Amino acid sequence: MYNAIRVAEFGAPAVMQLRSVAIPETLGASEVLVRVAAAGVNPVDTYIRKGNYASLPSLPYTPGKDGAGIVHRIGDSVSKVKAGDRVYLSGSKSGTYAEMTICDVSQVHHLPANVSFEKGASLGVPYATAYRALFQRCRARSAETVLVHGASGGVGLACVQFARVHGLTVIGTASSKSGRELILAQGAHHALDHSNDQYVKEVMDITKGQGVHIVMEMLANVNLEKDLTMIRRHGRIAIIGNRGSLDFNPRAIMSKEAELYGVQLGVLTSEEADEIHAAIWAGLTQGFLDPAVGSVFPLADAARAHEEIIDPPRGAVGKVILRPEIKQ
Repeated sequence: MYNAIRVAEFGAPAVMQLRSVAIPETLGASEVLVRVAAAGVNPVDTYIRKGNYASLPSLPYTPGKDGAGIVHRIGDSVSKVKAGDRVYLSGSKSGTYAEMTICDVSQVHHLPANVSFEKGASLGVPYATAYRALFQRCRARSAETVLVHGASGGVGLACVQFARVHGLTVIGTASSKSGRELILAQGAHHALDHSNDQYVKEVMDITKGQGVHIVMEMLANVNLEKDLTMIRRHGRIAIIGNRGSLDFNPRAIMSKEAELYGVQLGVLTSEEADEIHAAIWAGLTQGFLDPAVGSVFPLADAARAHEEIIDPPRGAVGKVILRPEIKQ
């Protein structure tokens, strides 16, 4: 038996309960059983838990797509990893808020020895989303300028690190002083306070009135209209996050011939996924990708972790992590 968070009904954070689950006796040919050392908490996990998401799992279920740990057992056709390997996860068949999880081999990736499990659990959704948004969707190029909203969160910091090493000028925003300090420490050229409406003017001043080439948007229902005032002609906006609807005049898109891109990891082809994880491996081994871990909670405190990721007390600073107890 092992411990896992189980959700029997959609609703408030309290619906997540710690339960004992039986360890599977057999695995599918392409499956991998991983002992989870750390699980990453993402905003999408909270939307699913509330039942407010387009694709919902069958009840009961265990939340979580991100994690890191040690391979415990492999299916008959698996050769990519072996028992004892350190890995990070970019998805799971049985959920990562657990001491053990079942993954398809395509969801399991080697984790360098110098990268902690907490940092490994910060990779799957945030870094894949950042690479997808910047390079596969918005076609970011060296010498361009990118505005990263919410740059002190998991996806935002990944965007900052990828953009900086690829030669872009990076403007990041965060509502807290500690968040802005972190953004600068991670390589951003400028760190602005998005809770102050003056940041729009500051972006235009930094770009000498031209506007940015690209916006990484984490809360489109709040910021999209402002984004359209801050991009230059033919600018691109990647919509990574959204929590509601808005009413605005599409002429702002027309007048700048702007391009808006939705970002969704669920539609990746195997070739696109391979490109993403090759880039993450290169960044980790070469040292220019370094996930920032924020709050770490015991597995049993998953409800508190969900409350923090949606309404962080000091603004989002780093990745929220759940830490199961590994049983030997």
